[in-house]
Amino acid sequence: MKSKSSKIGGQAVLEGIMMKHEDEYAVAVRKPDGEIFVKKEEYHSVFGWKKLTEIPFVRGMFNFVDSMVIGMKSLAFSAEFYEEEEEGKKEPGDAEKEERKEKLFMAGTMVIAVLAAVGIFMVLPYFLSSLLKPVIHSYALRTVIEGFVRIGIFILYIVLISRMEDIQRTFMYHGAEHKCINCIEHGLPLTVGNVRKSSRQHKRCGTSFLFFVMAVSIVLLLLIRVESPLLRVVVRVALLPVIAGISYEVLKAAGRSDNVIINILSKPGLAIQKLTTKEPDDGMIEVAIQAVEAVFDWRAYETENFADRSNI
Repeated sequence: MKSKSSKIGGQAVLEGIMMKHEDEYAVAVRKPDGEIFVKKEEYHSVFGWKKLTEIPFVRGMFNFVDSMVIGMKSLAFSAEFYEEEEEGKKEPGDAEKEERKEKLFMAGTMVIAVLAAVGIFMVLPYFLSSLLKPVIHSYALRTVIEGFVRIGIFILYIVLISRMEDIQRTFMYHGAEHKCINCIEHGLPLTVGNVRKSSRQHKRCGTSFLFFVMAVSIVLLLLIRVESPLLRVVVRVALLPVIAGISYEVLKAAGRSDNVIINILSKPGLAIQKLTTKEPDDGMIEVAIQAVEAVFDWRAYETENFADRSNI
């Protein structure tokens, strides 16, 4: 059954899911008392000029930053419910002072996360592959090995964090997010039953984007060669916006195409998603459905794109 991209995306948060469509996003959280709380807001890019998020091969880096901002905001919001449960605080979002502190914390966390990611996934693999220079004289071969080391570190990181109980539940919500989107994009009514039988892998997933980033980096670093070890580190960092831009376009193409070559390129990312998604329970699916319905009219979408399909 062929699918059609809905342009809806999302992210798993603490005991919940964030779904975004166009300029709106909603966070649905299963509160400690079992109630599902949904918050819907408009999102405006942190970059003043929105055109930056629309220009092909430029928009990738800017959209990535925006997705990090909205993801951190959604994660912080979902965490408030459980902080309050433990500390007996009032309802989330009331205190202006707390909100300012939260924004500063998120900004600091994002900066640290980006620096750590660059260090671990871009710089460290280069230094590790450089240790092979006495036995492997080919720069091209060492660069390819560096790419595989980068992918290996990424997979090892996922395997290690997946052992944590909270992360396991987050991966289950991640699975519910994908299943909802797949359900919609295959023309099925958004019910728990239909979501349950949909795939938990999706070609537009952030996991696939990160794989494309690592794969594209191998190609670009083979093409752009410098002699100085210091400049090689600088090049790896400086190329990140270009790598992100290309990877984003590949991801966009994968989301709207069933081309054989695109499908082959998507397979490694889909395979890694088996680690970052788990099968959700029905309660998690209910949360995902409410997040979708807050920002996306799936019935109108189904009528427009699958009008010739009988009710399933």
